[in-house]
Amino acid sequence: MAFLVNIEGIDGSGKGTQARLLSERLTAAKITHRVFSFPRYAETLFGRLAGEFLNGRFGTLQEVHPQLAALVFAGDRYESKQLLLEAIAAKEVVILDRYVPSNAAHQAAKCQGDDRATLIKRIFRIEYDIYGLPSPDLSILLDIPVATAQELIARKSQRDYTDRAADIQEADGRYLEEVRTVYRSLAREARWHILEGLRDGVMRPMEEIAAELWQLLPADLMGKSR
Repeated sequence: MAFLVNIEGIDGSGKGTQARLLSERLTAAKITHRVFSFPRYAETLFGRLAGEFLNGRFGTLQEVHPQLAALVFAGDRYESKQLLLEAIAAKEVVILDRYVPSNAAHQAAKCQGDDRATLIKRIFRIEYDIYGLPSPDLSILLDIPVATAQELIARKSQRDYTDRAADIQEADGRYLEEVRTVYRSLAREARWHILEGLRDGVMRPMEEIAAELWQLLPADLMGKSR
């Protein structure tokens, strides 16, 4: 049974980089693992729909109801469920670059008060209870300010799901502030850990953050050396 490590954060926070660095370290330690990056834009029907949503095909963030948008991102994981379960059965570690909490943070960011709390509960019920997706053993929030995130987004190379410099979520700074707020609230729960991306206003080296992330993984479970 694999240990599920979920890496979360607002757009531009370095999730993909940290997933890659963790994978490289696990490979060097000869620990079997697999990486899943959600949405799986090119591999699933719902992943393609997620890409179209982020490209603005179905309307602006304000025009598409967050409950409906949540079903698209949840569907992408449901389509991937069998592959995920097979990896859990065969590997020692499964790395998740975005997972169910990403859906909760991004969609609930469009709501306030009781509506926000209700939507988070619905998303978790759909994905974990109804769809039967496994819960992460550890979720890590890579926390950086929105202004820093948008600077990093501007440096990204072109992605396969959009021809824009920034998709409709990445381009909206006010929205990303709300997403960050929801993430920090989610990260108060058990099995979460926050890794700060900045020190004294300067982005920390990715390798330094990766070393901290590595220390959060259970040495006895994976037999790895510290």
